[in-house]
Amino acid sequence: MTYPGPPPVEALKPIDLDVHEGDYLAIVGPSGSGKSTLLNLLGLLDQPTTGAYYLDGHDTSTMKEGMRTKLRGEKVGFIFQAFHLMAHRTAEENVAMSLVYKGIARGRRRTIAREKLEQVGLSHRISALPTTLSGGERQRVAIARALATDPSLMLCDEPTGNLDSKTAASVLETLDELHARGLTILVITHDHEVAQRAQRVVTIRDGELLEGNLVGSS
Repeated sequence: MTYPGPPPVEALKPIDLDVHEGDYLAIVGPSGSGKSTLLNLLGLLDQPTTGAYYLDGHDTSTMKEGMRTKLRGEKVGFIFQAFHLMAHRTAEENVAMSLVYKGIARGRRRTIAREKLEQVGLSHRISALPTTLSGGERQRVAIARALATDPSLMLCDEPTGNLDSKTAASVLETLDELHARGLTILVITHDHEVAQRAQRVVTIRDGELLEGNLVGSS
């Protein structure tokens, strides 16, 4: 992945990475190593300058932007460090908003939102505004929002970066539970404790990937 200059910047060197259905993969590396570039490519936010990226069998590198946007909405869920919740909307409304552009009726959107909030342990906070929620609760709302579209791939960008250690552990347990139910999860992190929750750990340095052993293997 090269960004135009002058001079052009090669943010990510040619890589070969397979993520299989049901994987739990962590990508670790220092700031400026290419982690965010890789996440943007996997999440269809950026288009690779060379090579191909297949998502559920679809060659996304040849798609027009409208089709990429549609596929992203159907297949990819995002969890960010900063939560990105709408402050003037309740937890239920924040989750339901992710379904507005899918043509789902309002009543059904509310039902799905409540189901997903219950799934992450927040059924008692559906009417709460983000400003009244703890950091962990806000991240759980964000997780529920990402789950609302039933994605096949969950991309997490430093999901515990704004949380204390106890709250972070609770959020990571939620991700463990989602993975146990079959969700494919990819976590971008600089925190090796977070990475150790994954099945596979890949290190990225200066735009290059180095895959280690499965966690727990010899």
